[in-house]
Amino acid sequence: MSEPDKNSAQEISFKDDGTMPLTAHLEELRSRIIKALLAIAVGCCIAWFFLDEITNWMIQPVGKLYYMRPGEAFFTYLKIDITAGFLIALPVIFYHAWKFFLPALTNDERTVLGILVPSSVILFFVGLAFSFFLILPTALKFFMGFAEETEQLQTWFSFGNYFDFVIMFILPFGFVFELPLIIIVLGKLGILTSDRLGKYRRYVIFFSFVAGALVTSPDVITQIAVAIPVVLLYEVGYLVLKYILRR
Repeated sequence: MSEPDKNSAQEISFKDDGTMPLTAHLEELRSRIIKALLAIAVGCCIAWFFLDEITNWMIQPVGKLYYMRPGEAFFTYLKIDITAGFLIALPVIFYHAWKFFLPALTNDERTVLGILVPSSVILFFVGLAFSFFLILPTALKFFMGFAEETEQLQTWFSFGNYFDFVIMFILPFGFVFELPLIIIVLGKLGILTSDRLGKYRRYVIFFSFVAGALVTSPDVITQIAVAIPVVLLYEVGYLVLKYILRR
């Protein structure tokens, strides 16, 4: 058999059995990482042109901010640009992650992940928007209320500290909204079953309302608004695991 025929046979074998030599696997990983980093770089360039709009949008809940150190404004703008660039590139990052694992998956698993990957991107952004527009203003109002109770305290937000607080506050919600995907992946790995999820349901409901009370003001409506999406996402993962994956 000629060399081209051997290469063709090797390619067909790779496609049929889903195997890949270790060197080719590492080369594929390197290529995917480089493409993801390039996507982030492009996202940062795009975000840089809209940096003022993004910053003004972020500080709307508090209005005016201050910076306390000479380089604080510059480095905070830089962090905003990198964060925005990463979020812009997130669909591309998820795509390359999916393509990297694709050869090791069966046809059924490819179909499931082909639906879950774009859904996970949408859910992540929905979680960020849910936190930023609904939960963050209520939480800021609650925290700022402590300063209003005494004349010795005045609310002055530092630009850098405010950005760090916003990112650390809203990012967990993005990952929480990935709960169905996490449940499905753990189910495929055999770590979770629908029966086990059914047993954990009461604890999830309880801790969802506790978390809602911790991150929001003493407002029952807002606490429910935080807890209900978490419970619904848990139920979605449970239903997929039980009736679609049958685990």
